[in-house]
Amino acid sequence: MTTNPRPEDGGPRRSASGYDLGPVSASDRERLARSLSEDERRVLFESATERPYCGTLLHNKAAGIYACRLCSLPLFQSQTKFESGTGWPSFFEPFDRDHIRHVEDRSHGMARTEIRCRRCDSHLGHIFPDGPPPSHLRFCLNSAALQFIAQGESPTGDGGHVPA
Repeated sequence: MTTNPRPEDGGPRRSASGYDLGPVSASDRERLARSLSEDERRVLFESATERPYCGTLLHNKAAGIYACRLCSLPLFQSQTKFESGTGWPSFFEPFDRDHIRHVEDRSHGMARTEIRCRRCDSHLGHIFPDGPPPSHLRFCLNSAALQFIAQGESPTGDGGHVPA
């Protein structure tokens, strides 16, 4: 499968796993945002971070997919989740590397790499080089940025963006 570049960021138009990565329109973003809580809006749109150990998905051990709260793009699989001891859901590998965008973050007096949803540009969390093998990466996520889709279930809504 070939991918077409996205003019705005040079990324693919369709991911290797077959998902449409075309940007969410302003009207779809507004429609999808209507169901968000105040905390979810702060995390997704203002790059806020929820307090450690309070996220609803931290202790979730069910099989399934962790998707973007706003646009339902699959981001992580349950088998890549691990207990990092940091207080936030952590994963060592994304569902598809094309689904996550990396952004330099120099806020709070430090250099970090922010991760954002490739499709809707929502803030998800940060990535650190202290994870377990095989990647040695720790994708540190806000529960408020995620929706959990149990194995065998469908996303709650994705604005018409589905795998090919």
